[in-house]
Formats: sequence, C-alpha cells, structure tokens
Amino acid sequence: MSASRSIPEVSFFKFLNHANNILKNPLPFHARNFKNLGDIFRLNIGFGKSVLFCRDAGLLQHVLQKNQKNYTKSYIQTKDLARYVGKGLLTAEGEHWQKQRKLIQPAFHKSQLVLLLNTVQQTILDELKNIKTDKPIDVFPIFNDLAFQTVVKSIFNIAVSEEDIASLQHTTEATQQMLVQELRQPFLVWWFNLSGKTKKHLDLTQNSRTILRRLVEERKLSNTKHDDLLDMLLNARYEDGSEMSESQLVDEILILFAAGHETTSNALTFTTELLARNPEAQLKILEEISKIKSESDDIMHWIKNATYTKLVIEESMRLYPPAYFIDRVNSEEDVYEGMILPKGSTLLFSVYEIHRHPNFWKNPEDFNPERFQDEYIKFSKNYYPFGAGPRMCIGNNFAMYEMILAIIALVEQFEIVEKKDPIQIKPLITLKPHNAILEFKKR
Repeated sequence: MSASRSIPEVSFFKFLNHANNILKNPLPFHARNFKNLGDIFRLNIGFGKSVLFCRDAGLLQHVLQKNQKNYTKSYIQTKDLARYVGKGLLTAEGEHWQKQRKLIQPAFHKSQLVLLLNTVQQTILDELKNIKTDKPIDVFPIFNDLAFQTVVKSIFNIAVSEEDIASLQHTTEATQQMLVQELRQPFLVWWFNLSGKTKKHLDLTQNSRTILRRLVEERKLSNTKHDDLLDMLLNARYEDGSEMSESQLVDEILILFAAGHETTSNALTFTTELLARNPEAQLKILEEISKIKSESDDIMHWIKNATYTKLVIEESMRLYPPAYFIDRVNSEEDVYEGMILPKGSTLLFSVYEIHRHPNFWKNPEDFNPERFQDEYIKFSKNYYPFGAGPRMCIGNNFAMYEMILAIIALVEQFEIVEKKDPIQIKPLITLKPHNAILEFKKR
C-alpha cells in the first residue's frame, strides 16, 4: 500500500483557506484534522511540499529512540532556525552534533549544576521583587525576565550591563516571531526577503553575536574563575585536546539563550496560571515548603524533596508543553505498523496532542498532579516535555531545578488569587501564554 493512500491528506487549498487563523494559532486547525482523520495526516503546504502531522506516541518513540539513526531534524531547525541562532546543539546534526554533545554534556551534569544553585536562587528572589500585589498584572514578562536573567547569570556569573541584556533578549524574541511568520506563511518568504524584513532580523542576530564575542573576550582576559557555564565551556576540550572555536562557543551560547529561557518562562507562567485555578495545590506546596525548609537550608535538599511541587510542574508541562512540536525527517524509507514513510518525509509530532490524547491519559483535560506519582507515566512513551532519546534536551535538569526553586519562592511569598477564566495560549516556536493576567497577595 502506498504512503499516499494509507495516510489521509489535507489539501493545499484548505491550508490556504485557513492561513490567517493558522498564523495566529495552528492548534485548532490541527486538532480538527486529527479528530476527523486520525492520528496521522498529510498537510500539503504548496510548491509540491507536504508535512506529516502526527499524534501517535508510539511512532514518536520509534522515531526518537528505536530507529533514531534514520531520522534527522528538519530543514526548519537545521537551516531556518540556524540562520538566527547558529550551528549549536539544537540545530546541529550528524558528527558535528555528536562532537558538541560529548563536549558540552559534562557542563550540565548534576554535580556541576550544584555550583550554579546559589546564583539561580538569588536571581529568582531578585526577579520576584517585581511582582506587584493587590492588583492584576501580566505575569509572563516577570517570568520571562526571570528566566532570561537566570540564563545570563548562569553563563556569565558577573555583571552584564542592562543594555546588553535588553539587546540580547529583544533579539531572541524578535527573531522567533520572524521565523514563525516564515514558517506559517511560506508563500510570503519571497516578500520577507525582498522587503528587507528578513535581513533586519539577521542583522539583530549579528549584533547579539558581537555582544557575546566581547563578553567572552573579556572573560578570557580577566584570568578569573567564576564557576559558571562559560568557565565550563571555555575549559571543555575535544578528544584531541583542542578547545571550541570562538564562533562555535558563541553559537552554543545563543542556543542556550534561545532554548534555555524561552521554554522555562513559558512553563513557569502556565504553572502559575494553573495554581491560580487550583488553590488547593498552592496550599499543598506551601505545606511542603514549610517541611523541607525546617529540615535543611541546603538548596539541593529543597529541590530533591519538593516532590509535590515537582508533580505540579510535570502536570503543567503535560497540559502546556513549551516544546509543543517535534520534527524529524527520515534519511531512508521506513515502515511503522504497516504504514510506509517514504525517504525524506517531514514528520511533525504534536506533543500538545499526545499529552492530551484520550487513549493515553485518563481525563486528559483535567489538572491532576497526582497522576505523576505513577512512575510508569513519567517514563512512558506518552510524555515528552524534554523530548527523548539521544537528543533529549541537555538542559532538562537545569530547567527543573530552576522551576522548582521559582515555584517554591513564589508560593512562599505570595498567594495567587483564584481565577476561573480559561487559560489563553499563543503558539509560536514554543507554546507561549497569552494574557496571563493574575493577582497576588503578600503572605
């Protein structure tokens, strides 16, 4: 049976007819297609190109783990995204990726992350001072700044000017929005290029690279040890004893900015939104905080023993996974459960749909942190907040440490006023919150 007959198709005309809505939020369009066509369908996007949209968790496990050598990341990440963030771990492939992963992995080992915990904790406390009480505020900018500042200070454990931080943060966010436009309106790419819009954003990236090169050079000249990620990356050596080139180092730092703050700020905002709608969960976290802090003032002790807090974050990332799509392209023809996947097929897996699939989850739309007390669920093929397989997010432990400490500090200091309105989303490269207006009271 041919792939074209075995996989239902959505025409280019239907895609074009819904283009404006897809640009704003593609999830309802995909959800309708999944409901009507099943767990995999082919979307024709014009110019003879198509994408296979999937919410089959078994197929995702097959692609990321069981047959991962046959799959690479798509052109979207290896070329389109790489234009803005360089050839770092997120966008590299093949031998280059393997070489970089082996070099950088030790910097994210738990024993090394312990060295950063005091910096992370202090940054969180400083940023939460920006929460204004007793009036509605948009909490996303606060968590966005918190996550960005945490990444900056974990990489550069020295004073970085507010001007440099603001420039780096603006570039990270502006280039993401530009890439989203290019991906969701591929028929307008020619106009983005002709009008100079693409070049404008590529120039922003070059400006960020200039800032980072200066910061790296200043560190090298200082001959001072800071026990931060930059120290670890500067001291890392390949098997032949050589160090990373300055250009490659800047690429890796750009990736850390793009991936390291974006997903965390989204997850923290969604977690806080869910806590506003589930005040009993706030009380459980508060009780847990009291217990673990009475036992020890060691930050790692808090992280290890904040078990319910971790459950809440895991459930938040199930309902609102920051990395809500995973893409892959097969190098050779593949067959999965009788379905032929021709060589060069672009597969786009909806983690959002997998995390809410009624065949995989009991009452999938409900907020139920206790479901993650079942260890089988956490490590099953149905849960992918950080991906899976060899290319699982290298910063997953760092992100969890930061989020646990942030939620502990938030709930300890503030009561999040109960809210009933539905949570709003804004899917870009990552799944972002929208209109996250909440009210806080000082405890």
